[in-house]
Amino acid sequence: MTLLEMSVSYRDSAAAIHGRIVELRTLERAQEDPEEAFRLRRRIDELSPLWREARELAALTAHYYDRSHQSHEKYARKENL
Repeated sequence: MTLLEMSVSYRDSAAAIHGRIVELRTLERAQEDPEEAFRLRRRIDELSPLWREARELAALTAHYYDRSHQSHEKYARKENL
């Protein structure tokens, strides 16, 4: 699998996670039970970093070899560890 193909996979994953977050937000707003609303909010909070990371990795893998694209520090290879 090439990095470009990986970027598509990450982008698809990000879209699926975002779709689930939107769905959970709708359920949370409609929820009358505070405990269940809290559970839904907690799940949204758990999915949000996964969504962000999938988007970041999609961008990183899509532009990995582009010198003009700014490398993301979080995923940059560290030399002389």
